[in-house]
Amino acid sequence: MRRIFIFLLFLLGVTLACGGNTPTPPPALKTSTFEKGETAYGFYPSPPVVSLESVLQHFKDMSEYGDFVLIQQNVDWESFDIGVDGESQQRTDIINQVILARQNGLDTVFVLDALNGLNRREFYGLPADWEANFANPKIRTSFKNYALWVVRNFQPRYLGLASEINTYMDAHPEDAPNFISLYHEIYALVKAEAPETQIFVTFQWDDLNNMFPQPEEGNRPSRVPNWEQVEAFEPNLDIWAISSYPYFIFPSGADIPSDYYSPLLERTSKPVAFAEGGFSTQTFSQFSHTPEDQVAYLNAIHEQLGSRMVFWVNTLLNDFNIDSYAREMEKQGANPEDAQTLGNFAYIGLREFDGTPKPALALWESFRNSAP
Repeated sequence: MRRIFIFLLFLLGVTLACGGNTPTPPPALKTSTFEKGETAYGFYPSPPVVSLESVLQHFKDMSEYGDFVLIQQNVDWESFDIGVDGESQQRTDIINQVILARQNGLDTVFVLDALNGLNRREFYGLPADWEANFANPKIRTSFKNYALWVVRNFQPRYLGLASEINTYMDAHPEDAPNFISLYHEIYALVKAEAPETQIFVTFQWDDLNNMFPQPEEGNRPSRVPNWEQVEAFEPNLDIWAISSYPYFIFPSGADIPSDYYSPLLERTSKPVAFAEGGFSTQTFSQFSHTPEDQVAYLNAIHEQLGSRMVFWVNTLLNDFNIDSYAREMEKQGANPEDAQTLGNFAYIGLREFDGTPKPALALWESFRNSAP
């Protein structure tokens, strides 16, 4: 069975929205949502249509139903190999995402991503002559400089240094120690400058529990988490953060076990976070789900992790137009088959493509507006 990965969607037209010149990073919000001591709720900045108008409207909509935007962008390898400071289109895009967030009263969580969102067995965007492993000094330098640039320009409360890293560790066990050592190095560098920044990596929970048959898992039983992959980052893991898309596993939301996520709380006393996830609400490809399944999914997370979550990301606020994204992916030279894979995630929004609320939106809002 092919492993499913979510494509990390890039915003289109953000530079046009904020001007063509390199912008100045905006100041932090006067009052951060993360200072409230409650679970913060957020989304990816992925609009329903790949257009400037859709981007601008989407940020407004996210401010109505969420507290922050998850900014998860790949490494600009060559730019950050030169140094922490510099100018490039990718740096500008990140700054403009933060500007749009601030203009709409939204805070930000950063996750720095070295890997391909559709195949986390491989790096994304490496120069052709760079050796693809975390022992490569150029990769290590670029990643360190990227982290320092984000910290110095945006002073994030939460900084992730990898997304679903256990999937890469499974595929490349020989390189896993190299990433772990890089993580600890960056952790020390960031803490020296910004001791209040909370640093983490995210783990793909369904894969961590061996729910997808993979050769590299060997004879590991399902529902027995590979805790050694998480604890390899201790004692420098400020938050235990996971992602989960359980509709790839369970026929319905009601089939999610009542103790599927709770082992996380039993294993650590640290704060936890739901860094991305969702549950599909329509029939697509091999899936046949309903809006009621999404309600059950949200309830499962809230009931099992709610007391300890510092932030919670439902990947999409709105479903997205597959054709619109497929056309843009084709323009960018992506494999046409990737659009089909992307379609597996098209219906995990809390609203339909046109903004019509699904039943789960009211539940999400009830969690967000209630006392912790």
